[in-house]
Amino acid sequence: MATYFTADLHFGHREIIDYCSRPFNDVSDMNQSLIRNWNSRVNNDDHVYIAGDLFYGGRDAAGIDEAISTVKKLNGILHLVAGNHDFPYLKNMEYHYLFADVDQVRYLKHEGENIFLCHYPMAEWSGYYRGSWHIYGHVHNDKDSKAFQYMRTLDKALNAGVDICGYMPVTFEELKKYNEAFNTSFCA
Repeated sequence: MATYFTADLHFGHREIIDYCSRPFNDVSDMNQSLIRNWNSRVNNDDHVYIAGDLFYGGRDAAGIDEAISTVKKLNGILHLVAGNHDFPYLKNMEYHYLFADVDQVRYLKHEGENIFLCHYPMAEWSGYYRGSWHIYGHVHNDKDSKAFQYMRTLDKALNAGVDICGYMPVTFEELKKYNEAFNTSFCA
């Protein structure tokens, strides 16, 4: 059993391809690639902590059905820390119950580390002064945003967004490496 982290997949969101310069031809290509990448790493007994914005598409009945269908294709035990785009889908109980749990923030002990998960990047978080880690999303790969510029100065804050993590869920150690590489390559 392994543990993975991810954020900001935005299944179903056509505009995110241009907004984040994602390497996909269209939303169908993106969705299929994200599912394939996810399932190539995650087994059914693995835990995946999603720091928000799993789906962003139509919010009508057809969009909810698409979100349900998409999430059902993902391997693992899914833990959702809701982001700003998740709330309309979570009103649907069938969608909501696809997750082992849904929180707005989550505290986790993993590999001897205390981790605070929230979709939004925070300047200080629970356990900040005691060495806890903060795993977040929301800022994608926007290196010019003030939030990104600030968060990269914090030693124990990690962006779990797929746009900087190879478009797949990653382990805690991989998450640290992806953040270091992203911060170094774009902000040296």
